Amino acid sequence: MAKKFQHVQRRLTDEERQRHALIRAAAERDFPPKSTRRAAAPGIPAAIRAAREAQGLTWYALAQKAGIPNQATIRDIEQGHDVKVSNLQAVAQALGLNLELVPTGA
Repeated sequence: MAKKFQHVQRRLTDEERQRHALIRAAAERDFPPKSTRRAAAPGIPAAIRAAREAQGLTWYALAQKAGIPNQATIRDIEQGHDVKVSNLQAVAQALGLNLELVPTGA
């Protein structure tokens, strides 16, 4: 019969904290974390992402707030993919932004 281990919670000493920090730093040097985050496309997508992050919202939370059933729509907006104008308008409104068309300088 296998012996069960009992989990003991206690505060770490300062020496243990320093040792763990050194181990973590060495592990991150040897195996750096992957950066999979894409930059937002310039223009409207970047403004949407900046406003979402400033309000501390996730894609899911923003989709719920905007009444959009799928959080992938928020991701698509931020990456500059084609989306329905109605979804873009709903997201902008949920973030307190205005979408407007302006004539280009001719």
